[in-house]
Amino acid sequence: MKAMDLMDSDRFADAIERIDAANGADPESEEVDGRQVPKALLYGRRMSACLEDLAPDASEALRLAVRCQHIQRWKIPRGDFPVGRLGYRQWRTELAWYHAQTAGSILRDVGYEDTVVDRVQSLVRKERFKTDSEAQTLEDVACLVFLRYYLPAFSKKHSEEKLIEILAKTWRKMSEGGRAAALDIELSPPLRSLLDRAVRRG
Repeated sequence: MKAMDLMDSDRFADAIERIDAANGADPESEEVDGRQVPKALLYGRRMSACLEDLAPDASEALRLAVRCQHIQRWKIPRGDFPVGRLGYRQWRTELAWYHAQTAGSILRDVGYEDTVVDRVQSLVRKERFKTDSEAQTLEDVACLVFLRYYLPAFSKKHSEEKLIEILAKTWRKMSEGGRAAALDIELSPPLRSLLDRAVRRG
C-alpha cells in the first residue's frame, strides 16, 4: 500500500490550503507564465512538485514538511542578523524554528496528532538529515529546486569561484539519488560547466 493511500485526504488538503494561504501573503512575487505569483507560494509548490518526481511514495509528514519548509520566510529578513558566517548561521537557525512553529500551528488547527506535527517540525528543522532518510530526501528536494529554478539568477550575483564553492557544498549535501536527479536538470552550458567543476571538486 502506498503512503498516499494512508492519508486523510481532506485534512491534508486543508493543511496545504492553509500553508499556501500563509505563503500567498509574501509581498515579493515572481512572474510565471505572464502573471505574478508570491515567491514563497511558488517555492512551496515547486518543492512539492520536485518531491513528487523524486519520491512519489513519500509519507504524508514529508509531503507536508516539503510544502512548508520556507513558510513565511520573508518575515525574518537576513538583514536583521549580523553580516558574516556567524550571522548567517544565526539567521538560518532562527528561520528553521520559526518555520517549524508556524507549520505546527497550522497542522494542529486542522486536526493533526502531535506525533505527525512533531515529525513535520523535525523534518523542517532538518534534524539528522544525514541519518534520517526522509530528512535527507527533503534536503535533496531543496537542492534540486535551487539548481533548477534559482541557480541562474543566483549565479549573476557571485563570482565563478564562489559559485563553484557553493555548488560543491550543495553536492556534498545530496544523496546519490539526489545527485543523479541533479545531473538530469537542464542547465545552460556555462552553469553545467560550473556544476561539473564543483562535482569534481567534491
